[in-house]
Amino acid sequence: MEDEFEIKDLQNFFDFRGFLLKVLSWWPLFVVCIGIAYYIAYYKNVRRQTVYRMSNMITVKDDQNPFFTSNTSLTFNWGGTTDKVQTAIILLRSRSHNEDVVEKLQFYVDYLQQGKYHLEDIYGSTPFEVDVNTARPQLLSKMVKVVFDTDSTYTLNIDFNGGSGQAQNYDTKESFNLPLPAASVSERFALGDPVDLPYFNFKLKPSGIPAQLGKEYLIRFNGFDGVVGRYRGIGIDQTPSGSSILTLSLTGSNKARLVDFLNSSVRILAENQLERKNLFATKTIQFIDSSLAIKSVEMKSVQEELNQFRDENSSVGIGSSEESLIAKITELDAQKQNLEQRLQYYRDLENYLRSREDYGTDIPAPSITGIGEGSVTQSVSSIIELAEERRRLAYTAKPNNPAFRDLDRRINAIKAVLFENMASSQQIINNQLRDVRNEIARTEGQMRKLPAEQQQLFGIQRRYNLTEGAYGVFLDKRSQAGIVKAANVSDIIIIDEAKDTGGGAISANDGVSYVMAVVGGAVVPLTFVFLLFFFDTKISNPNEIKRLSGIPVLGAIGKSNSDSNLVVIEDPRSAIAEAFRGLRSSLQFIYRKQNIQGAKTVRITSSVSGEGKTFCSINLASVFALSERKTVLVGLDLRKPKIFGDFNLPNENGVVNYLIGENKLDEVIQKTKVPHLDVILAGAVPPNPSELLMSDQMDVFMQELKKRYDYIILDTPPVGLVSDALELDEYIDATLYIVRQHYTKKGMLRLINDKYQKKEVQNISFVLNYFSARSKLGYGYGYGYEYGYGYGKYGEAYRQSDAKKGLLYKGKRIYKKAGRWLDQQLEK
Repeated sequence: MEDEFEIKDLQNFFDFRGFLLKVLSWWPLFVVCIGIAYYIAYYKNVRRQTVYRMSNMITVKDDQNPFFTSNTSLTFNWGGTTDKVQTAIILLRSRSHNEDVVEKLQFYVDYLQQGKYHLEDIYGSTPFEVDVNTARPQLLSKMVKVVFDTDSTYTLNIDFNGGSGQAQNYDTKESFNLPLPAASVSERFALGDPVDLPYFNFKLKPSGIPAQLGKEYLIRFNGFDGVVGRYRGIGIDQTPSGSSILTLSLTGSNKARLVDFLNSSVRILAENQLERKNLFATKTIQFIDSSLAIKSVEMKSVQEELNQFRDENSSVGIGSSEESLIAKITELDAQKQNLEQRLQYYRDLENYLRSREDYGTDIPAPSITGIGEGSVTQSVSSIIELAEERRRLAYTAKPNNPAFRDLDRRINAIKAVLFENMASSQQIINNQLRDVRNEIARTEGQMRKLPAEQQQLFGIQRRYNLTEGAYGVFLDKRSQAGIVKAANVSDIIIIDEAKDTGGGAISANDGVSYVMAVVGGAVVPLTFVFLLFFFDTKISNPNEIKRLSGIPVLGAIGKSNSDSNLVVIEDPRSAIAEAFRGLRSSLQFIYRKQNIQGAKTVRITSSVSGEGKTFCSINLASVFALSERKTVLVGLDLRKPKIFGDFNLPNENGVVNYLIGENKLDEVIQKTKVPHLDVILAGAVPPNPSELLMSDQMDVFMQELKKRYDYIILDTPPVGLVSDALELDEYIDATLYIVRQHYTKKGMLRLINDKYQKKEVQNISFVLNYFSARSKLGYGYGYGYEYGYGYGKYGEAYRQSDAKKGLLYKGKRIYKKAGRWLDQQLEK
């Protein structure tokens, strides 16, 4: 029998006819939704503001300082042009950069006028400019009306009705609530006069555009963060891709506002980039200036002491031999001071790197202290470069971004190498410093042989020469740093500024809007109907079973309203009893087809609990017994036995007791009130039901039953929950798989389909339980079943003349005929 059917792929199954008929049944919803969408499109088209796109073009170059050398290491390379381009892109979209631009342009102020359909942005076209007092709070989102009485005076009108409103201080960015007056405010001011109110603080300055007397202008203050957020979506394109040329674009309803923002954004970016580029030089100049001030005071003090000594001791002089000693000791002092400065720099740098993680530019360049080692200079620059990259990344990335760990790893690696180099350099410097100190000690020993007055003069002159030398060194370094800073230029170069040259509108086409409205209006009800249809995942009728599986449908059992499962016994003339007799006839046909002689077995299972498996088992066993055939109903659902309750029998001894050897077969067989029908209950719930059903004792059990009975009905567990039912296949002649209407889900048939396709289960048929001919989908089905048993729609034999029916009835008839025709076309 399995060769006559082909299992369908559940994933490819879709009831197109049912879905199309469902869509047609909801046609009023489609008409309403499309009509609403079309009206919305029309409403938006006639009221839509024109949207413009403005752009400018810049280039990011790697302009190295022409005075940059390894000896004037006051700046560093930021990673080449590629890195600078990516840095510029990130900065242009960063919150901090856009905050600077919005704050400078005061773009949190809107200039508006009432148009025909909406408020229009008239930035750049007003006879005044708002100069906001950022130190005072401004009431947000409140319209301030400005009406000019003369060319230089205006009336300020604000509508209030009490309550409170949110205000913000644009300096501190603090927001808070302000109490508002209960009545409107109207005051007269002159251009340039401060508007000092509890909720507004600004001046209106003339813009050079003539005022239209009597015309109403509107001013509105907006939340700072919200305005910044709107401008962070600036468009940035590399032209061509990967190059250093960037095209910045921005869209909005006011071209003047777009132009000002784009150009100001680039200028602020260039200024900030140059400031960062000069950061090393600036910090170094500050360090040198503070050192020069100290040395200047020291040199002045020593100079005064030297002059005073010469005035008091005019007879004391220094000969040529003493001059050579002074020159020698001065040179040695300069060497000692230089070595000590270098050594102190290394100590400060090591302490700085070990105690901080956010490395900045607080330490001056190594060259300032005379350190010319390329490895040290390069390492310091690399650490600061990576730290700057980490700070840039913090604007856009989350704290747990792997890029942070990679940057920290690279910084720590450079630090480790730098610490090794510094340790080696410090050892060399300490050796040199020891030699210089020894030489100074020998020279000082020669000087102590001189007269006391000459020794005193010698000491003063020595301090003066040392201070003068240090002052000269710092003065030279100050000059170098100034040259480096003056020679630096920004790497951001403007190619084309943003400019209103006419045009630039990018508003959508009205025709496209109407088409999209029709499509969008249809999508909503279509989605609604599809969801209704798609999420109805439960089996509704036999045709769905046929589409879902190649396993035949043997019959249908109607809905039972009885409280008892013994329907066939209690009401043998009912439709349900006749349905079970039909199942009995169909099963006998299956047995004859297989040429089975003697005892015959039928297994009854389902997907999950609650589908009527036990109900069908009891009534099918009853109809076999009513035909005066020896029948036994075996409860093999060992995990959840139920049969004992319907027959009012004790569940003390059963299959489990027999299989474990506790009872004999005669001791577990129980008689029922139905003639020729015996019952073997499941018994106590065992810990290992699957192992019991697979035991050798089970084989003995089935052989004994076949000797005693004509029909053996096995009530097995649901195959969708446990595999016990499938382990009995060797004893089974036929299997009935119970499917309950509007309960069994379509996907539950996948398991049995797979078993059937692999021929692990044979001679299996579906039985649709709890069936009602009226479908929930809104259209009926006519159907027949295999093996000669049919169950169709009732009431077709009697039909009144259509002429006596109303229009509604005729419409339903036409609808059904259309459905049948559509079904035929889909089948073709």
